[in-house]
Amino acid sequence: MQIAVSGSSGLVGSALLPFLTAGGDRVTRLVRKDAGVGEIPWDPAGGVRDLSHLEGVDAVVHLAGENIAAGRWTAARKEEIRRSRVEGTRRLSESLARLPRRPKVLVSASAVGFYGDRGDEILKEDSAPGTDFLAQVCREWEAATEPASRAGIRVVQLRFGMILSPAGGALKKMLLPFKLGAGGRIGSGTQYVGWIGIDDVAGVIHHAIVTESLQGPVNAVAPTPVTNAEYTRTLARVLSRPAVAPMPAFAARLAFGELADALLLASQRVIPTRLQASGYKFRYPELEGALRHLLGRP
Repeated sequence: MQIAVSGSSGLVGSALLPFLTAGGDRVTRLVRKDAGVGEIPWDPAGGVRDLSHLEGVDAVVHLAGENIAAGRWTAARKEEIRRSRVEGTRRLSESLARLPRRPKVLVSASAVGFYGDRGDEILKEDSAPGTDFLAQVCREWEAATEPASRAGIRVVQLRFGMILSPAGGALKKMLLPFKLGAGGRIGSGTQYVGWIGIDDVAGVIHHAIVTESLQGPVNAVAPTPVTNAEYTRTLARVLSRPAVAPMPAFAARLAFGELADALLLASQRVIPTRLQASGYKFRYPELEGALRHLLGRP
């Protein structure tokens, strides 16, 4: 297939492109800088201005957006997060809808932040949304794909949990303190973490592209959510280090502000109901196996 990918230089895109090309697919990058050979220029404010660049594309994977965890959520930062995700997705969807020959599928990133802080409640794709800032962004983000859906394009919104990779994201940030024996649970440690290994992230995206029965929101998480305390104990065990330096909730809020409540202290016990029903087989369904694979700790 010919597949166009936005956000191709990010953590997910950097793993996805080799996965797709190794399988024989041809990948075209959607880029916001000057486009080179095999690249399509686009921007979140205007979409793809020259639609001829998208002729012959069979599928589009939309990963671009401002990093949610890059810094404290000031008012300006929150608006940039919302704009980059909502406006960028809407403009891209409008561009795809205007094509004479449209792609068969748009796979668009979303996040389990859609559900907000839900304690021990088991969360499936039809569970109600949360009410905080991140949940609101996710609702608008997913709704922004509507122009593509109305035009007859199959749309899959992948609600990613915490993506595990030593190359970036939360796991990379946690490795040094844990290796030094300075890691530990955050807050009470009872909050649930929906997680997924980077290998399964690429596998799930490909599965969403080729599985015609899959449509709408899909929880992109491993089938075994764990509490924060379980996660930190497992990571410490894999690294053969203690996990005896907890971070109290008030310290997390002092350090990260509102971001701490949404990303570190919120509990989301998310289950990949639609993925499993559609036949996806996880490469690493258990946390310890995933961490040992990613960190080279057999």
